[in-house]
Amino acid sequence: MIFLDANENPFDTGVNRYPDPHQRKLKEQIARLRGVDVGNILIGNGSDEVLDLLFRVFCEPRRDAVITLPPTYGMYKVLANVNTVGHIEVPLTTAFQPDVDEILRHSGEHTKILFLCSPNNPTGNLLDRSLVLELLEGFPGLVVIDEAYIDFAGDEGYVPLLEAYPRLVVTQTLSKAYGLAGIRVGVGLANPEVINYLKRVKPPYNVNELSQRTALEALEKSSRTRAMIKELKNEREKLREALSGISLVKELFPSDANFILARVDNAALRYQQLIEKGIVVRDRSGQLHCENTLRFTVGTPEENAVLLRTLRELEKETS
Repeated sequence: MIFLDANENPFDTGVNRYPDPHQRKLKEQIARLRGVDVGNILIGNGSDEVLDLLFRVFCEPRRDAVITLPPTYGMYKVLANVNTVGHIEVPLTTAFQPDVDEILRHSGEHTKILFLCSPNNPTGNLLDRSLVLELLEGFPGLVVIDEAYIDFAGDEGYVPLLEAYPRLVVTQTLSKAYGLAGIRVGVGLANPEVINYLKRVKPPYNVNELSQRTALEALEKSSRTRAMIKELKNEREKLREALSGISLVKELFPSDANFILARVDNAALRYQQLIEKGIVVRDRSGQLHCENTLRFTVGTPEENAVLLRTLRELEKETS
């Protein structure tokens, strides 16, 4: 084919042509891996773009609202504000599980989306499946389940239920388990009718050529990803065991993700001390039920060893 239609530079640089706006090859590979049809898939510039498109398509500004369950991923609230959509918070229980009765009590004609994060961020736990199924049955709008960390959970997640629940949307990402945060590739999986609505409003070239190539290469090298996941899960358990023996750490929460939420004696102080030692963690103390907590991402064995050594040094300074 001779392409003289899009005003592209004709000289081959490897990226002189616009990328495939439908990401066909990438979708075909994801479809095989997740056991769905290509028509069930939307590719976004990170899963945040998929989430934003859901607001833009299904929520009328200044009229509709969404429900979130704090403590949870902060972008849901940010996107509600950006899109001028109401934001109803129904807190998770102290066990970090959905309060189904309270969620359904707040739902109605204008609550268009319920956001569930499983494994949840920042707590790390999977949501109770029976509670999620109750919400899938009872919530009148879209139920969006954010599975950014599902590959670390040893759980099949909710993609197999797409056919049974037409209002279910699952979002996933290549940023975590696949180690591709820098290329910004996210995935939305849903009923084809939902996907078609989202495709109508997404930018035509939202995922660039280099990102598509890199993502496809990573998905084809599944053995490497499995090896990384295995090592991170092993390191997570080692890190958890070691943290439990440090007196600064007062409580460790169960994790099905690639991070551990820990309640410490003084989160603000320990955060600053770690920064001064060249270690950046996340202080989650401002979130509901998370007072005095730090979130530790599971690093390489060497990075985890430095973290533990530093915490033990701080422990000695305190005693």
